[in-house]
Amino acid sequence: MLAVVLVALLALSAVGGQGGQNESSALEGTGIASIQHDQVLKATTGEDFPMSLTLEDGSNVTSVHWVTQVCINTGICYPPETSEMQSSGDGLVFTAGHGALPDSSYINWKFVLLSEDGSESHVPEDGFGWKVWSDCWNDNGTWGGSSTECQEEGGGSLPGFVAPLAIASIAMAALMSRRD
Repeated sequence: MLAVVLVALLALSAVGGQGGQNESSALEGTGIASIQHDQVLKATTGEDFPMSLTLEDGSNVTSVHWVTQVCINTGICYPPETSEMQSSGDGLVFTAGHGALPDSSYINWKFVLLSEDGSESHVPEDGFGWKVWSDCWNDNGTWGGSSTECQEEGGGSLPGFVAPLAIASIAMAALMSRRD
């Protein structure tokens, strides 16, 4: 039982992309011509993370929602936040910004395109399509980024809810072994 729990905990930490490597989705067939954003989330300075989205010509999209999720260095991700992007005069360019938290590891996002006929499309359809890492991040005990300002000394503790979960799992395994 203990071995199963430990394998499950290790598998959870291995899910996802490589720490420090930004991710992006393809735009073909989405109605989005291009997006522009910084390549680093400036968590140590708290600067806004700017986003600019340009639609393809002839688009019937009337508004764009930017759905963001920030994950912090303790391993916790905040619930997604939705913000309406501001339209330029031509209706093809939409902009927004998201403030960086001082202990941010990365920001994930996706877009929801709302059309004049009331329909909406999610880009990508499932999950988040983009991820940008901060200038000082922690991914399962590995620190990275261009700054060392956020790094903690002796960061050997387990993040967030993992430590209590591990303790409870070990205690449960010990109690189950006594029953035999």
